[in-house]
Amino acid sequence: MIRKLADIDLNDKTVFLRVDFNVPIDQGRIAETHRIDSALPTIRLILQCAKKVVIASHLGRPDGKVVPKYSLAPVRDYLERVLKQPTVIASDCIGPEVERIVRDENHRVVLLENLRFHKEEEANDEGFARALASLAQVYVNDAFGAAHRAHASISGMAAFFKIKAAGLLLQKELDYLSPILADPAKPFVTILGGAKVSDKIGVIRNLLPKVNALLIGGGMAYTFLKAKGQQIGRSLVEQDKLNLALDLLKEAATHGVEIFLPVDHVTGDVEKKNPDTCDEQIPSDRMGLDIGPKTATRFAEEIKKAKTVLWNGPVGLFEVPPYDRGSRLLAQTLADNFPQITSIIAGGDTVAAVNAAGVEEKITHLSTGGGATLEFLEGKPLPGIQALEVTP
Repeated sequence: MIRKLADIDLNDKTVFLRVDFNVPIDQGRIAETHRIDSALPTIRLILQCAKKVVIASHLGRPDGKVVPKYSLAPVRDYLERVLKQPTVIASDCIGPEVERIVRDENHRVVLLENLRFHKEEEANDEGFARALASLAQVYVNDAFGAAHRAHASISGMAAFFKIKAAGLLLQKELDYLSPILADPAKPFVTILGGAKVSDKIGVIRNLLPKVNALLIGGGMAYTFLKAKGQQIGRSLVEQDKLNLALDLLKEAATHGVEIFLPVDHVTGDVEKKNPDTCDEQIPSDRMGLDIGPKTATRFAEEIKKAKTVLWNGPVGLFEVPPYDRGSRLLAQTLADNFPQITSIIAGGDTVAAVNAAGVEEKITHLSTGGGATLEFLEGKPLPGIQALEVTP
């Protein structure tokens, strides 16, 4: 059993809150605040009851060294502004100075410095986990995006707390993703895109018994198309996964699942210029960079039949117009059928594609997890979730 934040007593307690504030920072300014904004309801709820909140996150890959460009100082500035109350950043995440700041009754919001400035964080070192745990009486994990990491602040330190719970954001992820694995409302349609089949093998195999239709676009579609004998020009392909692609098509057939592959393509040259549309066979000097209009219409028709749609991976090179049209049309189709369709968007690029289409308000759930979401959908146990389990 995993306790919800509302189920635990926070009164007069110091709460250690693990968040995922791994945000892009450009010249000392946060370029995208979505991950921080997503955790604000949890922080605000804690502050309504608790004496103090100690917030901890990683940022970037400093490899266990203090790297100034990966300091969380810009996050402190943003938090203070949006929370409208003083926020202090500690110069480290463990040690006497940190303990002094946390004990100071004048500080209700304390942000620890980047956890990954210590190599012990990623090593899940027990001593480091114990030192972090000594800062608080309650542990709350709201970092779903890092829940697949067996790191000290994610799985190790939770063992030292009697009172622990999922934050609102992590709980929301579980509330939307768990039913997909258990009993999704049917028809259930999954859209898979992105570059590689190899990234999605586990997800495909785990969802085949549950899904009604699988729509495949993006770079990974060309491995399937080549395996079926089609000409794909210079399109992205995983040569060593051609047999696997055929095996997955056969597995889908045994489950009665229809796999939809592109029937036309928007292609470009090597420089991704000179867009052109072609039917199934792609000329040898061109590469498929987006699903074509016929495919987009076909995919949209399948989406409209669904009650549940899971989408992971854009179906084209959405960052470069006009190769964003396929992803935009699918995003718009989901929005036009909201709230009749429960739509779950998983993965940073797919969330970005939905945001670029301007329809994020008409999507049921934008998952904050990338690798964590994929591993969860593969049916793998996540260390960060397991660590929150308590005996009823």
